[in-house]
Amino acid sequence: MSEVQRTFVLIKPDAVRRGLVGAILARYENKGLAIEALQLRTIDGEFADRHYAEHVDASWYPPLRGYITSGPLVALVLSGPGAVEAVRTMHGATDGITAAPGSVRGDYALSNRENAVHASDSVASAEREIGLWFDAS
Repeated sequence: MSEVQRTFVLIKPDAVRRGLVGAILARYENKGLAIEALQLRTIDGEFADRHYAEHVDASWYPPLRGYITSGPLVALVLSGPGAVEAVRTMHGATDGITAAPGSVRGDYALSNRENAVHASDSVASAEREIGLWFDAS
């Protein structure tokens, strides 16, 4: 059995606007992941820069910043065996257009940017993101 881990997830503004929060949360619960923390909030550009610190100089970041601050999103902490990899597998490919049907992005993404969800890519990233979104709020 895999080690119990915590991971960080965002349900992004496009999914919140379309009323998909319940359907997405149900997927995590059906997989046996526990919701440890959850908040609905809208973030400003400064907070987005802190979350995406490693990407702020990328040419594609300004449109992402505009999108992620465009409306409410849901931040959550999930836990369970191998949670980091389990959630990333459930989400599918980052590009929602190429994500496999049956994955969260394959079923709900509108584009590469409006891809419904974000998840930590490692245990270290999860710890950083959980600290940013929950421990310091």
